Amino acid sequence: MKKLFTLLLTLAMVLSLAACGGGKDTPDTGSDANNAGSGTSSDTDTNSGTQDGSEKEIDFSALSMEELKAMVEELKPQLQTVTEGKLTVATSPDFAPYEFYAIDENGTPVLAGFDLALINYIADFLGLEADVNPMDFDGVLMEVNNKTVDLGVAGLSPDPDRANIMDFSNLYYIGGQSFVTVKGKEDQFPNLEATNDPKYQIGAQTGSIQVTLMQTNSPNAQQIQLSKVPDILMELISGKLDGAYIETAVAECYAKNYPELAIILDVPYDVAGSAIGVQKDNPVLLQAVNAAIAAALQDGSMADFVAEANELATGEVYEGLLDEQGRPQG
Repeated sequence: MKKLFTLLLTLAMVLSLAACGGGKDTPDTGSDANNAGSGTSSDTDTNSGTQDGSEKEIDFSALSMEELKAMVEELKPQLQTVTEGKLTVATSPDFAPYEFYAIDENGTPVLAGFDLALINYIADFLGLEADVNPMDFDGVLMEVNNKTVDLGVAGLSPDPDRANIMDFSNLYYIGGQSFVTVKGKEDQFPNLEATNDPKYQIGAQTGSIQVTLMQTNSPNAQQIQLSKVPDILMELISGKLDGAYIETAVAECYAKNYPELAIILDVPYDVAGSAIGVQKDNPVLLQAVNAAIAAALQDGSMADFVAEANELATGEVYEGLLDEQGRPQG
């Protein structure tokens, strides 16, 4: 009973904040939006809700499935989304195994990945219909900032520099960052210091935290930003790039299909995990999403999503946007 009383007290605080949350400034749309996450902790079990820390922390891992469902039921009357009855989500399908197109037996590209599976799980847990909108990675950041979508789900790292454009959920996946090259060049990069040489062309995806890692660790190298991770891979294999910064799970996925790729260095990063970007000034949605993430971790669904996505990513895939006829571009 003590835990239930604490839960109800916390819910009352959340709803009170939602009713009074209209006085915050409009998020800054400056250039910093391209390089960054929020001020939330990297702890997967707690979340402070508002950026000023005024909301009581909730240890979601301590709640049972029944308590998580009860929390969402209490939140539903105050839950506001861009379109009533729908959970509108922006994603960038060029980041296997997070999000990509799996080519089925008929040659049809189908959105897949563990981010996509988690989106559907969250929507179902909240009693909403998932409305997923594929776009470039920069577009994901822009749409969340503009509040034209409820969530941005694209393997986002909760980098504090993005705090002005979105809030972040608790982590749903713990990963890491890597420096990669192609086989035969491993000896050129015994450590990260060796990447900091003007003779090398080093790549990273535009708008990603890997750009920040590249700027931090390889400031004197020739820095190349490309819009899609598959483009980085092709430039590596063709010899136009000497190395690149890529999220570890993504690099491992590519290495299964491209034996030329060599994952050679771990890259230190303070927030080694992925979170969901939530439109700012919507604490009820943030808490509901955190409850759904906790449920997916608790019942084993998230582990299944990751395993299934990794399996699909070893087959025929397409990473990028489709044309107007729903076919792979290029």
